[in-house]
Amino acid sequence: MTEATSILYIVATPIGNLEDLSLRAARVLREAAFIACEDTRVTSKLLASMEARVPLYSVHEHTNDSAMDRLLQKVQPGQSIAYVCDAGTPGMNDPGGKLVLQAIQLGMKIVPIPGPSALTAAISTCGFPMEHFFYRGFIPHKKGRATLFQEMAESEEAVIFLESTHRIQKTLESLRTALSSTRLIWIGRELTKQHETLYRGTVDEVVKALQATSWKGEFICIIAPASYVD
Repeated sequence: MTEATSILYIVATPIGNLEDLSLRAARVLREAAFIACEDTRVTSKLLASMEARVPLYSVHEHTNDSAMDRLLQKVQPGQSIAYVCDAGTPGMNDPGGKLVLQAIQLGMKIVPIPGPSALTAAISTCGFPMEHFFYRGFIPHKKGRATLFQEMAESEEAVIFLESTHRIQKTLESLRTALSSTRLIWIGRELTKQHETLYRGTVDEVVKALQATSWKGEFICIIAPASYVD
């Protein structure tokens, strides 16, 4: 008799609005033997909103390979487990990729449960040509920062990156220096949340709009291709 295959579900969770959790994602989370997550406090709140109780194990950027391996070894044949990041689709700015690789090496089946994603939300609402784009993640604080902005300025593909509330003003000042005065950008602030606001225009126009609203929140930014004009 063939031993049942274990499953690792990669589950997308809301980036702000709990109503974005799919019925399938909720079912998979409830049925999991346990859930691996970036921050157990964050995922505990999500489970509480579902009135679900599932054991949680932390898997974050500082979790080493051996710790991940020990966690996966807990999975019994035929069991399913889930991995979630703090918000959105795992595997972009979290250790999900490493966990997936180790699960593959152990012979587990990997199943994606698609759903909320700041990246796709931004792409769908910016109004720029997005057949090709470069996703950068978070901008480095120091090393390589100036070079990266120059590369963005010269890019014929849209460039997407994330920025924090503490650094968005400094980043926009860097963009003002690097980009031409007519280059268009798009910024999404607090996507799917109560204070969601979308900004589109030149750097000067976006800065003015942010000054009139708020600099607080989580930001995803898109720079239009160098040759693009409305």
